[in-house]
Amino acid sequence: MDITKLRRRALAVCTATVAVGALGLAGLTGVASADPTGAASPAAAAGLSPGLLRAMERDLGLDADEAKSRIGSEYRAAAVAAGLEKSLGASFAGARVSGDRVATLTVATTDASETAGITKAGARAEVVGHSLDRLEAAKAALDAVALRKAPAGVPVWYVDVRANRVVVNAASPTAADAFLTAAEVRRDLVTVAASTERPRTYADLRGGDAYYMNGSGRCSIGFPVKRGTQNGFVSAGHCGTPGVSTSGYNQQAQGSFQGSTFPGRDYSWVATNANWTPRALVNGYGNGDVTVTGSTQAVVGSSVCRSGSTTGWHCGTIQQLNTSVTYPEGTISGVTRTNVCAEPGDSGGSFLTGSQAQGVTSGGSGNCSQGGTTYFQPVNPALQAYGLTLVTSGTPTDPPTDPPTEPGGTWAAGTTYATGATVTYGGSTYRCLQGHQAQPGWTPPNVPALWQQI
Repeated sequence: MDITKLRRRALAVCTATVAVGALGLAGLTGVASADPTGAASPAAAAGLSPGLLRAMERDLGLDADEAKSRIGSEYRAAAVAAGLEKSLGASFAGARVSGDRVATLTVATTDASETAGITKAGARAEVVGHSLDRLEAAKAALDAVALRKAPAGVPVWYVDVRANRVVVNAASPTAADAFLTAAEVRRDLVTVAASTERPRTYADLRGGDAYYMNGSGRCSIGFPVKRGTQNGFVSAGHCGTPGVSTSGYNQQAQGSFQGSTFPGRDYSWVATNANWTPRALVNGYGNGDVTVTGSTQAVVGSSVCRSGSTTGWHCGTIQQLNTSVTYPEGTISGVTRTNVCAEPGDSGGSFLTGSQAQGVTSGGSGNCSQGGTTYFQPVNPALQAYGLTLVTSGTPTDPPTDPPTEPGGTWAAGTTYATGATVTYGGSTYRCLQGHQAQPGWTPPNVPALWQQI
């Protein structure tokens, strides 16, 4: 191992020690809390909307108590997995949850000597042959080829942390072989699966509400956002291009697209006029709206639910992160693969785990009569790309008349921070340990699971 990797590993061990230490201070040794300030995640799960709980019962077979228990354990698993990813460094090989009623966390490593630490942190340890970095590098090589020209007969490829392989879904072995050869990817890293899937996009200020582009095509709102004092929402990139006007579910003038990326990625943002007030809500379609409290990414195997203007609420589980999919319009990368159904008009709509925003509906195959596969564009990269703030239950619609005094620094509530980002607060400098959107009260000194003083 070269000196750069040794330094990276040392830093990772230090940062994860801080993160896991915070769990112990919260009284949850080895089990992470969804709220990094130390609040127990089951309490957050207890406030879930009736509509979401009914959708989980219909699609996942969980009654209300079972759904709350599962979401609470998924929140904790996500926090533990983030800490272990830092401590394992280059040997980290992915994390996933399993189980119907309670989410059991499994964390994989290429280093057998790390298993005791994984178990101590509260997860099941698994030793595998390939690190996540190695598998993601192989997938990145495939992505680079696809961005130049979409591969014929290869609709989807992704890193499967369960199988510890890059999986390439292809119409024929010949199509897969041509794609792998062009990318110069080692065959021992790849599993080729026969597939007849033909993904397409689902195009036909509350998440899940319908909106119309230039008075014709219809998509769904992902999540309300703010950019400074400008209100708006994020949605799918294939729904519109900059300058395209939008009207709301009531066909009243709403706004226009300010930014859009598709293909490559699949996100956009629309700035709305003063008649539309952003709310931290997702449309429950007659079952009670869901309040959005943050955007912490869930791990593989977690439950996830979707709201869209065609089919309303549907739920399933996260199958794979960082998936690439080829639509007729081109290839997009970095989406999340789920077994949730969707149909045309649901594009852009909200994906959530509990009250945590996950992403916006991109496309897929199948329908909600027979089931299918749906991909969503994670929301945090969209927020970062356009400098947006997700509207959550902690985001004031209007500025307070007498705001509290905060110590000086660059940290700010509402800002989305990537892992490794640095901020100043109260005269000290801090490094971000886990990507997140900062909430009021989550100041760096208060949340050592998210920030390390340097």
